[in-house]
Amino acid sequence: MADISTNSDGNNRWLGLDKVWITMAVIAALVAVFAPDELLPTLQFTAKNILSTGVFITFAVLTVAYLRATGAESIVSEAFKGNEIRMIVLASMVGGLLPFCSCEVIPFVAALLALGTPLSAVMAFWLASPIMDPPMFLITSGTLGFEFAIAKTIAAVGFGLLGGFTVKTFSKTIVFADPLKVSPKPSCCGCGTDPLSGTPVWKFWGDSTRVKTFREVVIENGLFLLKWLSLAYMLESLMIRFVPADWIAGFLGGDGIGTIILGALVGAPAYLNGYAAAPLVQGLIEQGMSQGAAMSFMMAGGVSCIPAAIAVWALVKPRVFVAYITIGIVGSVIAGLAWAAYV
Repeated sequence: MADISTNSDGNNRWLGLDKVWITMAVIAALVAVFAPDELLPTLQFTAKNILSTGVFITFAVLTVAYLRATGAESIVSEAFKGNEIRMIVLASMVGGLLPFCSCEVIPFVAALLALGTPLSAVMAFWLASPIMDPPMFLITSGTLGFEFAIAKTIAAVGFGLLGGFTVKTFSKTIVFADPLKVSPKPSCCGCGTDPLSGTPVWKFWGDSTRVKTFREVVIENGLFLLKWLSLAYMLESLMIRFVPADWIAGFLGGDGIGTIILGALVGAPAYLNGYAAAPLVQGLIEQGMSQGAAMSFMMAGGVSCIPAAIAVWALVKPRVFVAYITIGIVGSVIAGLAWAAYV
């Protein structure tokens, strides 16, 4: 009986380990075995880039913690009031500008749909939300430049508008009729609060509960950004070292629409969140990836990243989920074409 209990506890401890840190450890071990001369340069490259983006990471973490502690996310409720067109426009802007984790998106979107909020407004918010937020803007600015971050923000709002008005136009068709699953899944992280309720308290430091929230969010998001950016920079280092530049340039270089479409098709199944994608795209650009393909890659990857995709899949029927992904890929190509024309 004791042996069974020990094994069970061991399995639980293993399942509780963060897979990102495990992945980095495995990568480092493989490099040490198969390319030992590259291990130290890889670790140095990773540490150097983490330090160089440290100011962006710190500001991003403090910004999110402040917004969460004050309850500023409750202003999102204003985006879902009034006529449908107004809701689509505001939902696109709120989704593209405010920081929401997918765990928070699931419960309040479920409530909105259950209360009869138009799917068009919800789709606008869904599409814009995973693409850009304040911390992601800072990380993108620090790696790919301020103009790229601005363009990605504009594209995020554009995604919301594209999705919202597409759903509004075809709302009477079988694709978008009765979209909600019977039993929406609960929040994956047990946030337990409704971001749509309450009034923001901008001077939160007089409330011990809000101070505790601030502290917890700083730690949680600090570790989140640290692990994902560390993994991204580690992969970027290895990619620059082992992936031939002419191979990248051959597939994703040039100014044609083909490379932009390919960027979107490659980015969609990559399932990278925007924080990890930025350093990788920086490395790909250095290897010869075109600017248009870089934009389409990042946009498609943001829409289909695992947290965002799970949030949508948890609440709506497969046909609506397919529409969500399709709109994301089409929007990614459009964003790539627009950015390529600009630069």
